[in-house]
Amino acid sequence: MSLQEQIIAELGVKPVINVESEVKERVAFLKNYVKNAGATGLLIAISGGIDSAVAAGLCKLATDELTKETGQDYMTLGVFQPYGTQEDIDHSYATAKAFDLKHTVETNIEDAVTEVALEVEQGLKAMGIHRHISHKGKGNVKARTRMVMQYALSFELNLIVVGTDHASEAITGFYTKWGDGAVDITPLSSLNKRQVRQLAAYIGVPQPILDKAPTAGLWEGQTDEEELGLTYDENSDYLEGKEINAVSRERLEGFYTRTAHKRDSIPGI
Repeated sequence: MSLQEQIIAELGVKPVINVESEVKERVAFLKNYVKNAGATGLLIAISGGIDSAVAAGLCKLATDELTKETGQDYMTLGVFQPYGTQEDIDHSYATAKAFDLKHTVETNIEDAVTEVALEVEQGLKAMGIHRHISHKGKGNVKARTRMVMQYALSFELNLIVVGTDHASEAITGFYTKWGDGAVDITPLSSLNKRQVRQLAAYIGVPQPILDKAPTAGLWEGQTDEEELGLTYDENSDYLEGKEINAVSRERLEGFYTRTAHKRDSIPGI
């Protein structure tokens, strides 16, 4: 078995999907998890991007069906988490409106991140290192601070925290360990980015979100494809078992090998 075949098998990506069936399967997965956990619903952080929009739509379908089937009130809580001013925050609100989310809350992370960064810089200073926290280091603090807030909310409301990671992110390790990767469930995990887009169009994600360049939003001007050095089309083609150019193939497989620690359980002895 080639490395490409091993990766595809591990991540569970299908070469072709039936979108309607995939939506039904993932909604059923969410419903069963909520019921088995004795939770009151689902929490999804809505960033303004396509991944969280699809996850939000699936969550709302699941909790609506649970409410109808059981007669109990189940909620999908949409959480908006800007850092200071977020240019595309309107896309987060547009997602909530598109899926008729009745419960939303905005928790700005700027003050909390600033305090953590200052403490880190004080720690470095005590070690004789006089500099600001690094650009990417602060980006990781942002991602982890968002999850602290999500889990605090989920605890108070007995909700399941839903992640947005998918196979195109898993193969590259393009998420923050113990940040956006620290969730209870991931209903998109066996889909590549192209397939996430297919679900987005099917369930009615707003067009401006479908059209925008994917970004993690951790610093100004950041885009996924520029940072990774390859396109999501190449990424998706690889995960569908297709041939891609040798440079992109080597880059993808390199990412996969170097980021194994993000996908593996915590090692111990």
